[in-house]
Amino acid sequence: MTVLAVIPARLGATRLPRKPLRLLGGVPMIVRVARRVHELGVAERVVIATDSPEVLDICERAGLSATLTRVDHPSGTDRVAEVLSQPAFADAQVVLNVQGDEPFVSRDAVSGALEMVTSGRFPLGTVAAAAAAEVLARPDVVKVVCANDGRALYFSRAAIPYLRDAADTESRDQLVRQHIGVYAYTRDALHEWVALRPHPLELVERLEQLRPLAHGMAIGVAFVASSGHAGIDTEEDLLRAEQLLLHMNDHTSAGIVSAAHSPLSSTL
Repeated sequence: MTVLAVIPARLGATRLPRKPLRLLGGVPMIVRVARRVHELGVAERVVIATDSPEVLDICERAGLSATLTRVDHPSGTDRVAEVLSQPAFADAQVVLNVQGDEPFVSRDAVSGALEMVTSGRFPLGTVAAAAAAEVLARPDVVKVVCANDGRALYFSRAAIPYLRDAADTESRDQLVRQHIGVYAYTRDALHEWVALRPHPLELVERLEQLRPLAHGMAIGVAFVASSGHAGIDTEEDLLRAEQLLLHMNDHTSAGIVSAAHSPLSSTL
């Protein structure tokens, strides 16, 4: 199935102003995200969807495919749907939505979301990972509970599943799942999603995935071993990402040095 990866990049974020263009290791964040998705090789095409001519220019100068979208989209999903409607992407059968603040998105996450859809099991797919019980108290971490077949039952910023009896703590802790904001959709499912009216649950929780769920659309949730490195929403997140990138680069450099001094190096 032909997969189109779309990375929404809205310039008007409030918690981290000008987020797509903030530098991470000297490179604009949106450029790093797009290069990461290219590197994973899961999509035939990768395009950045932005409401900003400035972001568009930066991406194109970096040799990336980008398109300008409307400024009034209520969500990243609506922005992705506009891209899918363009004639240039008429051949896409499945769409992968990777958030524009996920420069370290994992192969397991994108592959898991896609497998939910390409296998024919669900029209919509996303990802979750086991998490420590401590995240239950954090409204910035979205939790999800699922049925036995992997179908999402509910997403929430609240503590789900709720622990009613302390005797069940161990059972509850095994059920804590942190949602990872990677989505896959069939073409028809994406258009159906954005055609739905916003649901009160979506508006109360500020979680766009509750719209299709509340309207009866099935969302398959793939489980991965780890939530990996979360998205970048604040100045503190950006600082942690800089430190992580330095750590990763140090390990890469060490590996190159080790290889150069190994007994096999003369045969390379």
